[in-house]
Amino acid sequence: MSQRVLITGGGSGIGKAMAESFAAQGARVFITDVSETVLAECPENWLKTAGDASDPAHIRDVFARIAAEWGGIDVVCANAGIAGPTALVEDVEPEDFRRCLAVNLEGAFLAAKYAAPMMKAQRSGVILITSSNAGINGFPNRAPYAAAKWAEIGLMKTLAMELGPFGIRANAIAPGCVEGPRIDGVIEREAKAKGTTPDVIRAGYEAGVSMRSFVTAQDIANMAVFLASDGARLVSGQVIPVDGHTENPDPKV
Repeated sequence: MSQRVLITGGGSGIGKAMAESFAAQGARVFITDVSETVLAECPENWLKTAGDASDPAHIRDVFARIAAEWGGIDVVCANAGIAGPTALVEDVEPEDFRRCLAVNLEGAFLAAKYAAPMMKAQRSGVILITSSNAGINGFPNRAPYAAAKWAEIGLMKTLAMELGPFGIRANAIAPGCVEGPRIDGVIEREAKAKGTTPDVIRAGYEAGVSMRSFVTAQDIANMAVFLASDGARLVSGQVIPVDGHTENPDPKV
């Protein structure tokens, strides 16, 4: 029987790569995204809906639709997130801090909250949270993002403990710098804050990775498919970095 997979933030970037990879394995895919534009560009045979991952009513409606359409859920990828501000902690506005935590952390919480009863009833399921190596190492000039990503790991480990007796696994994937528009924006903002160029910042990031390379969205998707498979049937409560090994999370430039 094909897996039934929900991916929040599934319209672009890591989320879309996950959706494509699960679909290629024969899974039925449901994606949510805040952008109707990116959803319109996704395959017609995917279930999809636009909304804010941190909105309880939206996520509740998503799971009501899953129950009606599929009668259950096998994999939930709590992937929706935002980069948050790039600034020293004293320069971060409280509302920007709260918004970053809401989308990243509360979004993951809501996905797990509504998935748990459904998965408990069927005594199986996989919850995957997209954290970050910022949730392992910290990230100067990105306090809201690092705080959210550390908290996601605490949430995941608690889910693994609460849900394990019901045959449900929970893990977090910790990407390094993922090629794409989001990290490009972060690099540009950091370069401006430090009075240097984006090329210098990018080189500094790459120098802090053993494999001297950024990762791709497909690298993250490959790990998600594995963690949702029977090959990972006893992998739970774990943080799996996919980052080429971060040696130095704060390369000086």
